[in-house]
Amino acid sequence: MRPDGFELVLHRSLTEPILIGGAPRAAAILIGTLSAVLALGLRPWFAGLILWVIGHSAVVWLAKRDPAFVEVAIRHTKHKGQLAC
Repeated sequence: MRPDGFELVLHRSLTEPILIGGAPRAAAILIGTLSAVLALGLRPWFAGLILWVIGHSAVVWLAKRDPAFVEVAIRHTKHKGQLAC
């Protein structure tokens, strides 16, 4: 029994991460851009395709394990390597 005024409708889209093809949006855009630069700019299109397939598959696998892994990795890089005691 909840008192009136203390109930909130929360849509599922507000709590789930934004994914593109199963990968977080920022990671998918980064991998796609790097693969396109390699494939179109430097001309070895097959290498760009391989980079995209391997990179996107790895990011999808990581997103299945932890949907917020990109934010955690960014936060992790901001910490110092060791504790100063």
